[in-house]
Amino acid sequence: MLNARDKEILASRGITEEQLLEQVKRFETGFPFLKIADSARVGAGIVALDAAQEDEAVARWRRYLADGGSVSKFVPASGAASRMFKALFAFVDGDSDVPAEGSDVDKLIKDIDRLPFYKELDEVMQRLHGKSIKQLLADGRYKDVIAGIINSDGLNYGNLPKGLLSFHAYNDGTVRTPVEEQLVEGAQSATDANGHVKLHFTVSGNHRALFEKKLAEAIPAVEKRMGVKFDVSMSEQKPSTDTVAVNPDNTLFRENGDLVFRPGGHGALIQNLNDIDSAVVFIKNIDNVVPDSRREPTLRYKQVLAGYLIELHDVIAAYLTDLAAGNYDRAKLDEMLAFAHDKLSISHDGADKMTDEELALYLTAKFNRPLRVCGMVRNEGEPGGGPYLAYNPDGTVSPQVLESTQIDPENAEYAAMVSKATHFNPVDLVCYINDINGKPYDLPRYVDPATGFISSKSLHGKTLRALELPGLWNGAMSDWTTVFVEVPIATFNPVKTVNDLLRPVHQPL
Repeated sequence: MLNARDKEILASRGITEEQLLEQVKRFETGFPFLKIADSARVGAGIVALDAAQEDEAVARWRRYLADGGSVSKFVPASGAASRMFKALFAFVDGDSDVPAEGSDVDKLIKDIDRLPFYKELDEVMQRLHGKSIKQLLADGRYKDVIAGIINSDGLNYGNLPKGLLSFHAYNDGTVRTPVEEQLVEGAQSATDANGHVKLHFTVSGNHRALFEKKLAEAIPAVEKRMGVKFDVSMSEQKPSTDTVAVNPDNTLFRENGDLVFRPGGHGALIQNLNDIDSAVVFIKNIDNVVPDSRREPTLRYKQVLAGYLIELHDVIAAYLTDLAAGNYDRAKLDEMLAFAHDKLSISHDGADKMTDEELALYLTAKFNRPLRVCGMVRNEGEPGGGPYLAYNPDGTVSPQVLESTQIDPENAEYAAMVSKATHFNPVDLVCYINDINGKPYDLPRYVDPATGFISSKSLHGKTLRALELPGLWNGAMSDWTTVFVEVPIATFNPVKTVNDLLRPVHQPL
């Protein structure tokens, strides 16, 4: 099955033959649907804090920082922006020279002067065509203008990473990228007691130099304006997390005789997260940023989530200390079990029938693992995975972030659960990844390998099957302690298409 060349390639990537065979077997068996108990709702898996509780959480977070607590921001930023411009590519490559009335391209052209990169694009049009955007549009040269946004001889936005696009224009004439907005947001929410801000961006190798250049320009200016010192690092998905491609019949896909590997999806980033040297880590997508004038809700709920995380960790650490010392009786164990059920939404039908020794071991196992608090937004039609109460291999039920592909669409009971789901996942997490002794958890140990995805792709016209690892906030954190907290929709402002930049929240006041 494997030749000498194959084995050389595997060794160079840090992938064992056993891992390769496991991947091939997974193509053959597929991934099982998850067993779910219900969709999570406020009062049933989702916590809705009142104003006083929010204030207490904010105060606890500030004490954590003042006491020297460590914190980092972890921002997945390797994604290309090509999907942002799907409609633009279709128009430029299409037969019509005029966008359809009411189409995304039509709407974009009508409001093109509101785009944050309007001035940059106008300069490109002058360079390429000797005319302004307004002159070209008056001449009906819509394709020339749209092509200038996405093509390599123009702004090249169709080939750049989303993190380096111009997202927000300010009234003073400056324009910021998502990377710059993440720096500012980090300075406002995650500055430690020494005035340092730690950020980590995961990037693709072919864009790393561009990120380095942008950061070299942006960091000194933001440091001066915000009065902080940045510690910014970058990493790439590790070759050892790539997955092998197969043909439709599940035989190994080859090109020019060599095996073909593909990135394992954002779930591969659990390895990168594992290298972060902070107890607390914020995780947020690169495109979910807003201008300074719109950031107040984001900053408040960053602190609310982080403070609630620390409050939970305070209790968990005290319980683990008592459990390790044998400092408990049945009443104390029942108190801990109630905390696991009421605060962590972990349930086990047989837990109350365990002996004291069994219950102590069970509680230790449930408490001694990474902890995350995830903001959840009420569903108003925005895309995103959802919060559910799912069964674990040990028979317990706990909160999990699931994608629709993980739920059996043929199961009528599950379909009813999905239909009454009230919230979705905006990817706004804060995590505690050290144990109570300050030692980092080995995060890959807590991944559920049975929660990946298989998709159909193509390479140079040939169909292949691709394997994605369990998603970073899905199966890669499956065996974490997970708590869902309701946050307002104002904290979720992603840019999925270029037209989203025309939304009021991304415009200057």
